[in-house]
Amino acid sequence: MANVSPAFGSLIPTQKKQALEGNYLNFTDGTNDFAQQYLPEIYEAEVERYGNRTLGGFLRMVGAEMPMTSDQVVWSEQNRLHISYENVTGAVTGTSPSKVSTLTIPVGGSGATLIENVVSPGSTIVAIDSVTGAELKCYVVASGATPGSGLAAGALTVAPYSQEGIDQNVGTDIDLTVNPLKIFVYGSEYGKGTGDSNRISVTPSFVQYSNSPIIIKDKYAINGSDTAQIGWVEVATESGQGGFLWYLKAESETRLRFEDYLEMSMVEGELKSGSSTVTAKGTEGLFAAIKERGNVLDGFTAAAGLAEFDSILKNLDTQGAIEENMLFLNRETSLDFDDMLAGVGSPAAGYQGGSSFGVFENSEEMALNLGFSGFRRGSYDFYKTDWKYLNDASTRGGGKSGIDGVLVPAGTSTVYDQILGTNIRRPFLHVRYRASQADDRRMKNWITGSVGGAATSDLDAMEVHFLSERCLVTQAANNFVLFTS
Repeated sequence: MANVSPAFGSLIPTQKKQALEGNYLNFTDGTNDFAQQYLPEIYEAEVERYGNRTLGGFLRMVGAEMPMTSDQVVWSEQNRLHISYENVTGAVTGTSPSKVSTLTIPVGGSGATLIENVVSPGSTIVAIDSVTGAELKCYVVASGATPGSGLAAGALTVAPYSQEGIDQNVGTDIDLTVNPLKIFVYGSEYGKGTGDSNRISVTPSFVQYSNSPIIIKDKYAINGSDTAQIGWVEVATESGQGGFLWYLKAESETRLRFEDYLEMSMVEGELKSGSSTVTAKGTEGLFAAIKERGNVLDGFTAAAGLAEFDSILKNLDTQGAIEENMLFLNRETSLDFDDMLAGVGSPAAGYQGGSSFGVFENSEEMALNLGFSGFRRGSYDFYKTDWKYLNDASTRGGGKSGIDGVLVPAGTSTVYDQILGTNIRRPFLHVRYRASQADDRRMKNWITGSVGGAATSDLDAMEVHFLSERCLVTQAANNFVLFTS
C-alpha cells in the first residue's frame, strides 16, 4: 500500500484522542475555523437563576374572588355610633353674673363631608382641649340645631358644671377658649315633669364607596415559519410542572406574567383624578385605598422600638380594633420587626437569658432563631410574612420603592348581597370580576390565526390572547396600615 503522507500530509493520525497540531481538520478558509469540528456541549435544561419568578398569591391569601354583572360595584360603610366633633371653638360673651359660654361646631359640606349639628338642648357633653388635654363637663342650654333657637346652625350655649364659664383660668379652673376643642355627648339631664319637644332625632348615616372594573389584556404571537424551527428546552415552570417545551415556552411565560398583572393591577391601581389627561378611567387599588381612607406609617424602624409600633395599636383602638392582623412586609421592614422583637427579650433590656416571654419556651437553643413569624401585643395578634412583590428587583424590590409593607386585618364583614338577596360575610379585601351566563371574564384565553390548530383567519401566525375584567373592593380601609418610606 502506498504511503499517504506525501499525498495527504495535512493528516497525521494519533493513537490517542488528543487535539494536536497535526491531526485536526483545517477549516480556516473563509469565515470558518478549525474549532468547528467539535460539536458544542449543550445543556438541555434551562437554568432557573431567578427561582420562582411569579409574584401573585397575595390576594388569594387574604381575600376572595366573586362575580359581578355591572360596570360598578357600590358598598356602604357605617359611621360612628356616638356624637362627637373636633375643631370646635369656644368663646364667652358678657360678664358675671350674665356670662354666656358658647361653643361653635364647624358645620357644613355635602355628601360624605357633611357635618351637621345634632346636639340637643339638655345634652351633657365633655369638652377637651386638643393640645393640653384639659377638660370640662358641660350642660347644653341651647342648640342651633333646634328650630327657633335664634342661634347659628353650629352654635351651642353651654354651662360648665364645675365653674362659671369656659374662659376662666384662675387656680384650678381651666381655659378652653385658646386651642381647638373636641366635644362628645355622654348623656343628658332633664328636670322633673319636662317634655322632650326640643330633643333632636338623630338619623343614622352611612358612607358610600364605589369602584369600577378595568379590562386587562395581553397577547403572545408567533408566525408559522418559526413554529417549524423546533428547539426543545427542558423547563420547570412556576406552577410546578416540568418537562420539554419548544416554541410555546414563551406562551407559557406570557400566561404567568398576565396572571401576575391581574394581582398587580389590583394592588397598584389608581383612579383618574384632577387634571389628568389620560382617557382611561382607572381603578382604585389597595395602596390608593389605604392612602385615601386608611392609616399610613412613614419610616418605621427598629431603632424606635415598641414605642413607634404601639402608636399603631393606639390608632387601631380608635378604629375597628380587629384582633387578628397580617403583616406583609419587604425584607428590610421584616428585619426591623425581628430586631424590635429580639430587643424586647435581650439582656440589655433587663431580661435575663435573652428569652422573649416564653415564646421559645425559654430554650437558649431556640433563642438562636432571630426570626419571628407571629407575636401578640396588647389585645392584638400579628402574623408576619415576607411579600415577594416588595422584594422582587423587577417590581418594588432592590431599593427604595416608597412602600415597605401593609397591615391587613384578618376577618370578614357582613354585607347585603343583592344577587343572593341576603346578608353574607365577605373578607375585607376581595376581588370582583365581570361575569354572566353568557361570558365569564375572570380569566379568558383563546387562540386565533391559522397556525397551531387555530383556523380563524388567513393570518400565517398563532396568536394567544388573554383578558380579564376586574376590580378590588377594600372595605373598612380604616383598619389597614400602609408602611411607607
